[in-house]
Amino acid sequence: MRPIRLAAAAATAWAAAWAGASTSGPVQPAFYKDVLPIFQENCQECHRTGEIAPFPLTTYSSSRPWAKAIKAAVLAHKMPPWFADPHYGSFSNDRSLSKEQIATLVAWVDAGAPAGDEKDAPAPRRFTEGWNIARPDAVIAMTQPFRVPATGEVDYQYIVLPTGFTGDKWVQAAEMRPSARGVVHHIVVFVRPPESTWLRGEAQPGVPYVPPRKNPDGSLRSDINGNNLANEMLTIYTPGMVPDIWPAGVAKKIPAGSDLVFQIHYTTNGKAVGDQGKIGLVFAKEPPARRALTLPAANLGFRIPPGEANYRVDAKMMFPNGAEVLSFFPHMHLRGRAFQYVAVYPDGHSETLLKVDPYDFHWQLSYKERHPVELPPGTRFECTAWFDNSVNNPNNPDPAAEVRWGEQTREEMMVGFFDVEIPADMTVRGFFTRPKKAAE
Repeated sequence: MRPIRLAAAAATAWAAAWAGASTSGPVQPAFYKDVLPIFQENCQECHRTGEIAPFPLTTYSSSRPWAKAIKAAVLAHKMPPWFADPHYGSFSNDRSLSKEQIATLVAWVDAGAPAGDEKDAPAPRRFTEGWNIARPDAVIAMTQPFRVPATGEVDYQYIVLPTGFTGDKWVQAAEMRPSARGVVHHIVVFVRPPESTWLRGEAQPGVPYVPPRKNPDGSLRSDINGNNLANEMLTIYTPGMVPDIWPAGVAKKIPAGSDLVFQIHYTTNGKAVGDQGKIGLVFAKEPPARRALTLPAANLGFRIPPGEANYRVDAKMMFPNGAEVLSFFPHMHLRGRAFQYVAVYPDGHSETLLKVDPYDFHWQLSYKERHPVELPPGTRFECTAWFDNSVNNPNNPDPAAEVRWGEQTREEMMVGFFDVEIPADMTVRGFFTRPKKAAE
């Protein structure tokens, strides 16, 4: 509770400054002049009609009933959701509020949440209807709803959707949108090129398919990268995730004749519902000089002991050819406590690029670098996750269980996803191939 008390004290001090800001009398923040700009910058991406938040923060009438709840949420740093340690990295999608912004919201609520003069309102923030990206050039959707039952566990569903693209496409932005967000834990969208044999002959186009969960040796199968370097990740959806919009001159490639494969993890919530997801694609206006890749550093072999409150799991990845890192997306389940990415450079020194502490399973976010981080050839990525399998973790399904890798939320995962950019003509296999030494 101490961080919340400190935040409240700081906000109270800043709020008191509002009262002394004018010699002619107390100055009170008003909705249109002071509060609405904060909502536009930090909140409306989710808090608007048709998006994931339960109420919009776009007008005074829609915001005023939630004033006390807004004060409590910002003082506790529950909203807007953002978990990156501010000591490491600088991120373009940082939603966190400054102490001045928190103070403004607190002072507004304490003053009775006045509206002020509507003429002081900033111009409305414009969004493309139904999307958080520009109007898509192509939309590829599930051909039929998947019926999610009211209770029980649902196996991962794989849905193959032909693109029909007769030429290569370079994707500048991608957004995956389920129709029933309340039952969708995540969606990973893979690009399956024509030469890939993954799920071919097994999964029929448009028909949900559950692959065998066991390898021939009895171990659990994993489809982190579609079992094949040829299958690339196009985008990932989780609640609260901002869509992928790559920098100018950088795009993801969908080769001609490729299929998209939706890997969907549904979780039941007590009500039977149908979900019919779709993905919107914005194409680059010209072939880019650089291509983006989503890669996973993962550890599938851990065993978290019962009752362990701070269990550490590591994963490493080498960059033989170097890269520029664009973003990070740590992934764990209900026992996840914290996650960090460290770059170990060829000269031996290390740098923490991101630390997420605390990790919140219910708000799995990507962290997009404000400026790409250059990793020279020979750099090693070290990802570390910490898990809380104790009774003190209120989300823990069973503190008495030994926990291993698994697909369901009662099991665990340890994956440090990240996006890199590389030359557009470099293949994924080429990215991992160590360059030949020059002949002496």
